[in-house]
Amino acid sequence: MAVVYAGLIPALIMKLRTELDEIQELILKTLHFCLLVDTKQALDAEGISVLKTKLSHSSAIIRSLAAQDLMHISLPLEGKNKVCEEEVIPDLVELLSDPEAEVRAAAAGALMFATITTQGKYKALNADIIPSLLILVNDPVNKVRLNVIKAITTVSETPEGREILLDHVTLLQGKMHDPSEAVRKAVKIAIDVITWKP
Repeated sequence: MAVVYAGLIPALIMKLRTELDEIQELILKTLHFCLLVDTKQALDAEGISVLKTKLSHSSAIIRSLAAQDLMHISLPLEGKNKVCEEEVIPDLVELLSDPEAEVRAAAAGALMFATITTQGKYKALNADIIPSLLILVNDPVNKVRLNVIKAITTVSETPEGREILLDHVTLLQGKMHDPSEAVRKAVKIAIDVITWKP
């Protein structure tokens, strides 16, 4: 990870603003690996606001890679907080209805991390996330279903989210026989959280 140790992440983020699409793809792929090692450089270099601009790009690959990088940059608490401050959550919610499965999966993954904090949960609820998530419970792509169900779980940790989702437990129960074992496990956890009584 010479790029990280040489402190080149800010330079990569700056290049995202100006480079041709093919180069942007390479930069976003490189950032993906860099962010697994160090998120601080990217956060300090306004990485979130730059990545946010890529969520509406005409290229599905760039939209998907940008959402994936936002997922990694929001692993630490500072990243989650900045995703909320920069109003990225409504854009990610919008991407849940993207025609490309990779984009939907990456957006749901980024939302799954962003909604771990209380602030993130409420930003997502205010962006009307629940209907978009429920539509994707039966998405044909495993990764989309898995990330969506995990996002449903985090949002259902709010009283408001739980109240809405209680009406949709039957839909989730239908996924208890999902072909993916990871999805089945995630569904069980989601139902337990939604139906939990103090």
